Amino acid sequence: QVKLVESGGGLVQAGGSLRLSCEASGSIFSINRMGWYRQAPGKQRELVASITSGGISGGITIYGDSVRGRFTISRDNAKNTVYLQMNSLKPEDTAVYYCNLREVTRDSWGQGTQVTVSS
Repeated sequence: QVKLVESGGGLVQAGGSLRLSCEASGSIFSINRMGWYRQAPGKQRELVASITSGGISGGITIYGDSVRGRFTISRDNAKNTVYLQMNSLKPEDTAVYYCNLREVTRDSWGQGTQVTVSS
């Protein structure tokens, strides 16, 4: 069983920055993709960013259109941890952010962390 623990959410003013972290523990297949999704009230869950396991610091990255150029995803494979650096935050970035670990036969989710951006 895999456990994902997120941290780093909070309240920030528009234009500010936050850094989310997600540590995975348990039996994890070495080839995987870790990422962040978010869900705002009344909206569907959407992809924020994801990164493949790749080399020591991860491989291929994918970003949602609304965050490209403002957010950066990275990972430390030795620590099974993925990070999301969020800069130039906007009120529309307000949502619950969920960590995701996608392996060949399993999809795991964290409990979510709230990010609130005030105008």
